[in-house]
Amino acid sequence: MKKKLFLIPLLSFVLVLLLFRYVIYIGYVPTNSMEPTIMSGDKIFGIRIFGELEVGDIIVFEYNGTNMVKRIAACPGDRIKIHNDEIKIPKDCYYVLGDNCVNSYDSRFWDEPFVRREKIIAVILLQ
Repeated sequence: MKKKLFLIPLLSFVLVLLLFRYVIYIGYVPTNSMEPTIMSGDKIFGIRIFGELEVGDIIVFEYNGTNMVKRIAACPGDRIKIHNDEIKIPKDCYYVLGDNCVNSYDSRFWDEPFVRREKIIAVILLQ
């Protein structure tokens, strides 16, 4: 009987670890690049399991070893104008911008301006 009681907290711990690793994302935003939507220091809650992404969705993604939070401005197949050139967003890629366009390091400034779908960690549900 004592062995079974020991398993309950152990299994609970493993379940919580799996839940946070594969389903839930909790973090915070250390910069003001998403203001006024998300203020610097705000906590965010997201889901790691998501379907089709749309323009306007706020995502967490990995860029150069750092997790970033930005809003999707263009989806695969969309056409946008960058530096007077019209380009089509490649398959499985997204063009992202911070809501605080004056103070946001985003797709406009990157050599490779697209976020690949496999780099997306979560879609923000609450902030």
